[in-house]
Amino acid sequence: MHGPAMSGWLLMALCGVTGAYCLLRMRSGTEEERRTARAEAVMGFGMAAMALPAAAVPPPAWGWAVFVALFGGAALRALWFARHRGHHLHHLVGSLAMVYMAVAMAPGSGGAGHGGASGHGMHQMAHVAGGVPLLTGLLLVYYTAYVLRSGARLIPVAVTAGTGGEQAGAAWGARPELALACRLTMGIAMLAMLLTL
Repeated sequence: MHGPAMSGWLLMALCGVTGAYCLLRMRSGTEEERRTARAEAVMGFGMAAMALPAAAVPPPAWGWAVFVALFGGAALRALWFARHRGHHLHHLVGSLAMVYMAVAMAPGSGGAGHGGASGHGMHQMAHVAGGVPLLTGLLLVYYTAYVLRSGARLIPVAVTAGTGGEQAGAAWGARPELALACRLTMGIAMLAMLLTL
């Protein structure tokens, strides 16, 4: 099972770097931009922790409850701020997806074999289909659309950034194309995690 463990480590590294960049973004911009960067940093680091290969670093039996509490709180926060900004609805969906994946990882839920090396665990995950198949499918559709939309938005931003001189001296935390690339990265990572439920 070298392949799944390696992809887990790569996903963990990618989400960790994304979370670290979001921390860097918190140092500049408006209060709303800093709030968004904080929410995205929590999501990036949470996804990195959840992506750890269970065969290499077995999660504690209570780990899923920590994820549920953390991302349940993040979902309530996103719901509160979504009254004023529609972008927080995406944070709400992401936080609820993390709660859903954490519950699927809970012992006895059928997802306890998440990342496990035994064939029995893989068979069990395939049989349970990562929780509620309809909800998993809806989340996959949502994140596929989000990734395609973010990727399409990134192309014009990258072209504009490459031709405009004003972007050359911009601080790393204030580069819109990098923030968009981080969101795209987290969307792709969420797709990968949902596919492995």
